[in-house]
Amino acid sequence: MLKKIHDGTFVRQAGPEHTMSTVLETIEGGTRYLEQRGVEDARRNMQMLVAKQLDCSRMELYMQFDRPLKEEELAPLRKALKRRGDGIPLQHVLGSVHFFQHEFLTDSRALIPRPETEELVEWILSWEMLDHGRILDMGCGSGVIGLSLAAQRPHWQLTLADLSEQALSLAKENSQRLAISNITWLESDLFSNVSGEFDGIVANLPYVPEADRALLTREVMHDPSMALFSGNDGMDLLRRFIPEASERLRSGGWLVLEIGIGQAAEVGQLMQSAGLELIEIRRDLSGVDRFPLAKKP
Repeated sequence: MLKKIHDGTFVRQAGPEHTMSTVLETIEGGTRYLEQRGVEDARRNMQMLVAKQLDCSRMELYMQFDRPLKEEELAPLRKALKRRGDGIPLQHVLGSVHFFQHEFLTDSRALIPRPETEELVEWILSWEMLDHGRILDMGCGSGVIGLSLAAQRPHWQLTLADLSEQALSLAKENSQRLAISNITWLESDLFSNVSGEFDGIVANLPYVPEADRALLTREVMHDPSMALFSGNDGMDLLRRFIPEASERLRSGGWLVLEIGIGQAAEVGQLMQSAGLELIEIRRDLSGVDRFPLAKKP
């Protein structure tokens, strides 16, 4: 006989040899718990929580559905399940996220990396460029862009800059975990503490309109506000940043951004007004004009 407990998981009551919930029963019970609390893709969420607890992949769970879970495994899983049911983002509950080719720590100190940003990294790495270069990742957050580039291009010198001391602390932890050393760190309000010129500048700055705050999910609102919002139309920082970035590029240097829906036309005009040329707007896999690129003459 199964008895449901408050967090949606189950325990068996019949006989001392059947006192534990199996992997499958735990997944099914936790899925219902998350569905009742409005969590989208509840089953996948629960599978990932169980896989994290058992230190295995989601696919490996299928090989052990009948495995009983001990109380010392269920107890931390219940805590994680409750946090997810309360709207804490799955990535924060798990403590890490896979981005491009690495696993990165993620928590409330910085923006959760989005899949679109992986497309940006892949695009940059597909370009033919010099083996050596000085590259700036402005507004680096948890460091996923800059560290991914630094890992793939060890002869590049990456500068990772952010206004948030907390975000930089998270990015530094990620660099230590990945043993990446070709990095310079700067705490800076855009270019206020940045010196010199660069062969390339990449930036995923805040671009969410303040007017959209009420439309965001409870999970997104766990990201730092300073990493999300940029004025009423989401363009305030970009209007400051693009002219300054143009001044810091060497001749032939490139500037590439990640931007929000409906911002491409104005961003292209800002790039042109700043003296940049060869402007290109690349769409993401969803068909959104997401990645503006321009070069300095």
